[in-house]
Amino acid sequence: MTPMAPRVALFVPCFIDSSFPEIGVATLQLLERLGCIVEYPFNQTCCGQPLANEGDQKNAAACEALFVQNFAGYDYIVGPSASCIHHIRQHLDAIEQTAEVTQVRTHAYELVEFLHDILQIRDFPWASFPHKVALHNSCTSLRSLQPPLASMSEIRGPVFSKPKELLANVPGIEWVELERADECCGFGGLFSIFEEGVSAKMGYDKVDDQRRAGAEYIVSADMSCLMHQKGCAQRLGYGQKYIHIAQILNGDTA
Repeated sequence: MTPMAPRVALFVPCFIDSSFPEIGVATLQLLERLGCIVEYPFNQTCCGQPLANEGDQKNAAACEALFVQNFAGYDYIVGPSASCIHHIRQHLDAIEQTAEVTQVRTHAYELVEFLHDILQIRDFPWASFPHKVALHNSCTSLRSLQPPLASMSEIRGPVFSKPKELLANVPGIEWVELERADECCGFGGLFSIFEEGVSAKMGYDKVDDQRRAGAEYIVSADMSCLMHQKGCAQRLGYGQKYIHIAQILNGDTA
């Protein structure tokens, strides 16, 4: 008997929808290439994370309730952002914890972990990327999302990297290693607004490290970090480029 194709609800975070729609498109196309039945709930908006982080539970509740209304009942909810998925799993608590809320919280997956852990895909034959590449793992993907997407350098234990395992069979990638790969880039959502000077300095340190390593591209599963780093690199006049992992795995031309 042929196994049923996974039924996936595509969650596109609001900042990706407004500023980087090509990543939402790449995620959709990639999932469909891999045989998923993908649906996009058209009434989706923000998951409520920025409001919840600021302590505005009243308005966060409205976002969270709408999110549950849109995504309840799906086998898998997949989004290309660790921080948003972490919020859905761990902090969707401004609303009453009904059975629907619990179902949504327990069926939400970040894109890399969905590909790596659920679909267990390792080959993307349509993809190639002939460039020197450095990997950026967001703080959330390492230290908040459970299980994490990669091992943390400050903790002794098995060394692993789900993003690198997915990219291992993409022809042309030449990995370059950063001196302080796990160091925060300084974005941190609202942190970059309330602590602008500290955030910018951390970002400059990060892009300096990337430049010294000789990276042509920095790849990550979190576009919010890449957005911050791209801005820092541009202000310093650096030439490295920033790309979401979904774009490489989908075979998008750099």
